Amino acid sequence: MENKLTTSLNGLNALICGGTSGIGKATAIEFSKLGVNVTLFARNEEKLESTLEMLKNDGNQSYQYLVGDFDNCDGIKSTIENHINAGNQFHILINNSGGPKGGPIFDADVSEFTGAFNRHLICNHILFQALYSGMKQFNFGRVINIISTSVKQPIPGLGVSNTIRGAVASWAKTLSFEVAKDGITVNNILPGFTDTERLGSLIDAKSNAGNISVDAVAEAMKKTVPVGRFGKPEETAKAIAFLVSPSAGYINGVSLAVDGGRLSCI
Repeated sequence: MENKLTTSLNGLNALICGGTSGIGKATAIEFSKLGVNVTLFARNEEKLESTLEMLKNDGNQSYQYLVGDFDNCDGIKSTIENHINAGNQFHILINNSGGPKGGPIFDADVSEFTGAFNRHLICNHILFQALYSGMKQFNFGRVINIISTSVKQPIPGLGVSNTIRGAVASWAKTLSFEVAKDGITVNNILPGFTDTERLGSLIDAKSNAGNISVDAVAEAMKKTVPVGRFGKPEETAKAIAFLVSPSAGYINGVSLAVDGGRLSCI
């Protein structure tokens, strides 16, 4: 692909993990509006089929899905390798999967760390290794890891998540050094408080633990955000769409917070 300065994504092929809800789903919908051929990768086939029906199709795009459980690294590896061997190649990889359960780091069982490490980092690595040759052939590739603002500022009560998200960010930064010569960029999106099912579950957990109302928890969280509200998944999807565009070819190895200014660090 000729690397022109354009934000057009028309005709590109994207693999979107966790594309049936939240930011992943919003990204799939946004990409469909921009002419991208979208392949979703998630574990719930019913939700995958439902999401595909929501994607805009003007007749020039193709949409498909892969079924896989990201708690099963070997299964993910087999599924993606079979898909690639069948002649499918991708310009864009969106790594995204549900975060570990909350709780103090001291109380976490070792299995929580190993499970989250496999789900988030090892599966990311497996997918990129499978897609790398195609991106190199295109001389154009974009890898976006949807992680968390905890990469820059640990979030109290999310001990395992803080640890694993940081590992993913370090993996991505290291990878960005190695593959840029092939026209491939690797960047991270760090969502803040975004109105998703994941945020809802965290709010419920805080409500139960503190014996206070869900509304009170939500309002307290919003007060920590300078813009005074939760983010919309569609807002994060817009940021992702720019980072995967040819115009963002000189943005590499960054962790971009989409958090309404909540992070206190620079």
